Amino acid sequence: MSDARAIGVFDSGIGGLTVVKALRDLLPEEKIFYLGDTARVPYGGKSPSTVERYSFEMTEMLIAEDVKAIVIACNSASSVALPTLEKNFSLPVVGVIKPGAQAAISATRNRHVGVIGTRATIKSGAYERALHALDPKIDISAQACPLLVPLIEEGWLDDELTDRVIARYLKPLVHKGIDTLVLGCTHYPLLAEAIARFLKDGVTLVDSAHNCAVAVRDLLDRQSLRAPGESTGALQVALTDAADSFLGVARQALQLEVGEVQLREVLHGAATM
Repeated sequence: MSDARAIGVFDSGIGGLTVVKALRDLLPEEKIFYLGDTARVPYGGKSPSTVERYSFEMTEMLIAEDVKAIVIACNSASSVALPTLEKNFSLPVVGVIKPGAQAAISATRNRHVGVIGTRATIKSGAYERALHALDPKIDISAQACPLLVPLIEEGWLDDELTDRVIARYLKPLVHKGIDTLVLGCTHYPLLAEAIARFLKDGVTLVDSAHNCAVAVRDLLDRQSLRAPGESTGALQVALTDAADSFLGVARQALQLEVGEVQLREVLHGAATM
């Protein structure tokens, strides 16, 4: 059995295109419909109830596009909204937290894992819960990095100021002895080279975007939802407000053929959760 419908992917903005890139590389035959909530970005500083409501609305908008599965390409949304979406919708839903945690457990040698993310993701404790569910004795050091997303969206991927900010955030984690670092924001893979330069060879990076794509592939296989073998993949991008400068950064850094960007009005009065 197979299913030619698109995979629905949403994020608080355009950072989730790193997940789309990973999906396109891993599943080139699949159609992807990406919805970026640029009218209300970022989610990282908003309350859990607000992030949950926004995620519910974005999922409803993707279902209206007749997608076959939902991918939450946002750590902030995955950390607070995944249980609600799984409860309220019959479509399979994949977030980025659990795949990242599983990859970190596989990678660590000294069982001390670092996690970086937005304030909302770190405050939620979602990675700690996911990691401890897999290994109750794992040691975790978490660090919110609120300045990284603005630097990425400015396109400062290889810049002295960005390197200094990375060093400021990561020095405490290195001093604590982590040997694995989870990039707990879908923007952060765009800084993987800069982060690796600071960490040198002693710390393994775990890319939540890549591991989310692997989880999606496995889910499609389990539920017989893969596109037919002769299919040609495609990417459609829709935003809830005009694209900002980061779309150009994403196109250049990720080498994604985005094409014409559609606009979708944000839903109001979504069904009660």
